[in-house]
Amino acid sequence: MAKVYTKTGDKGMTSLARGKRVSKHCARLEAYGEVDELNSCLGWLLCEVSDEKAKNILLECQNVLFRIGAILATEQNDVDRVNAGEGDGVSLMRVRAEDVALLESQMDEWNATLPGWRGFVLPGGVESASRAHVCRTVCRRAERRIFALADEVALPEELLKYVNRLSDFLFVLALHENFLKGKDEIIWQKRG
Repeated sequence: MAKVYTKTGDKGMTSLARGKRVSKHCARLEAYGEVDELNSCLGWLLCEVSDEKAKNILLECQNVLFRIGAILATEQNDVDRVNAGEGDGVSLMRVRAEDVALLESQMDEWNATLPGWRGFVLPGGVESASRAHVCRTVCRRAERRIFALADEVALPEELLKYVNRLSDFLFVLALHENFLKGKDEIIWQKRG
């Protein structure tokens, strides 16, 4: 393995995927940094999830998030060239409608088996559900950073939809994991 450290970022600058130098606090880096953190959190969640189908979907989510990170780390004209088959053989950088549909169909399947709405749910329950809630909040933060970047540059519509849907998926996964393990949700008690 080549050296991991390059020393090129020691003064607060780093390179995008195709070499352009940018500040480490620019919106693009903030966005793909949050996606990287979310992907790491999903790996942590995978250590505890008991449902095999959910594990497979989470692995697919990690792959989609890696593509999203690549899109966010690459200027749009370079993304377009890669997707057109030009460049150095990098795989396609896009989020597909099927990626969004997978999350939606799985949520629909789980929702059909869960108890009905009883109020706002406090994060918690079994370990896997608690981790899913942490992932959900990290996903929401990543979504905010991505939408901030979308104010500056054009981003694919399916990418924006996917990140929004993923946080919903993680919420339903938390409910599903608690349900599978016989743990009741803790409902928020409004105090006056």
